[in-house]
Amino acid sequence: MDSKADAHRMEKIVSLCKRRGFIFQSSEIYGGLNGLWDYGPLGVELKRNLKNYWWRVTVHERDDVVGLDGSILTHPAVLKASGHVEGFSDPMIDCRTCKAHLRLDQLVEKKGIKQCPSCGGKDLTEARQFNLMFETHVGAAADESSIAYLRPETAQSIFVQFKNVLEVSRKKLPFGIAQIGKAFRNEINPRNFTFRSREFEQMELEYFCRPEQGMELLEYWREERLKFYESIGISRANLHVRNVPDEERAFYSKGTYDIEYDFPFGRHELEGVAYRSDYDLSQHQKASGKSLEYFDEETKEKLIPHVVEPSAGVDRTLLALICEAYAEDQAPNDKGEMETRTVLRFHPRIAPIKCAIFPLLKNKEPLVVKAKEIVQLLRPHMTVFYDESGAIGRRYRRQDEIGTPFGVTVDFETLGERDAALRDTVTLRDRDSMKQKRVAIKDLVETLTPRIR
Repeated sequence: MDSKADAHRMEKIVSLCKRRGFIFQSSEIYGGLNGLWDYGPLGVELKRNLKNYWWRVTVHERDDVVGLDGSILTHPAVLKASGHVEGFSDPMIDCRTCKAHLRLDQLVEKKGIKQCPSCGGKDLTEARQFNLMFETHVGAAADESSIAYLRPETAQSIFVQFKNVLEVSRKKLPFGIAQIGKAFRNEINPRNFTFRSREFEQMELEYFCRPEQGMELLEYWREERLKFYESIGISRANLHVRNVPDEERAFYSKGTYDIEYDFPFGRHELEGVAYRSDYDLSQHQKASGKSLEYFDEETKEKLIPHVVEPSAGVDRTLLALICEAYAEDQAPNDKGEMETRTVLRFHPRIAPIKCAIFPLLKNKEPLVVKAKEIVQLLRPHMTVFYDESGAIGRRYRRQDEIGTPFGVTVDFETLGERDAALRDTVTLRDRDSMKQKRVAIKDLVETLTPRIR
């Protein structure tokens, strides 16, 4: 696919996200806030499903991982010890021609001359460091003593609570602490829809280990994370592992992998899996004066654990899910004529709505009553949607476009009006194949549950 086709595809995805209630521009009626997004009724369900599944496979299905939910407002001493106060910045350039604010690495080079990517201008300011953290004040006074920060990552709260979690969980090395939460970065130039935002969510794991286990666990978690993306419906063919070279890694990292995805706007990072050595715990132990050592009861040895960190972006992963799922094909309309169908082929476990229920006609009371009974039957087991308006074909299309994997239609056969043998059966339609089959109402839960879980 060429760049124009990719751009056109991305435009369609962005349009669909707003039209069907996945993602809205934040404060849109006031002109919007750049780099900030609100998730609508379908987007919030998709996001919740993603986070819940990550938590399930990372925490609930393992004996060696526990959870934490740290505060967003962060003590400045924490971020000073971690290096964020002094070093969390990007080199920034201004274009004097079009007034664009740009990161240094966004400039394009033609014939050895740096140019603005927006207007091609060559009149650029000198690079200056721009701190990416949002600063605020805690309490009544607004002076240096009240400074706090909106956390730029979720990891630091895990490190500073390491000893407390260790004592209450009674875990032995290796073990992990997981967290899902908001982080904030004052990006110079947010772009590519929700990919680079100023407010975002992370799914992060700090997996603590002995020094000699670090490199082996780095490889282990790289593979585990690839399996995760495949299990939520992202094709392995569109995932790529980049071994980050020494000159690009953080100085404390002994190895880092970037898991990248082929977005319509290019190949970009979904997640980093980094072996951070013992840098973080050592820094906080030194700065706080409090021991963050691990005591091995068997060997009677004290050590600062090393850590492997798989850190994924919720918003980036959600965008990848939508891009991966988006498809167009040909399907017959109500008149039997072939037309283009837009469909989101979400994996059923991730889809915002699992099953839609339709009475064939909304003015036929027995059909409506039976359809609403099925809604109540399925609702305790899955997210369902009831729709009685419009031709049945158009209702199918609406659900296809938001990624609902299954549709249940209550028709005259359900009432036994045409064949007594089909009484209390419904038409079950598959989104991807569009094939239909008769299923007894009493068997719907048993039929659908394994397919969505």
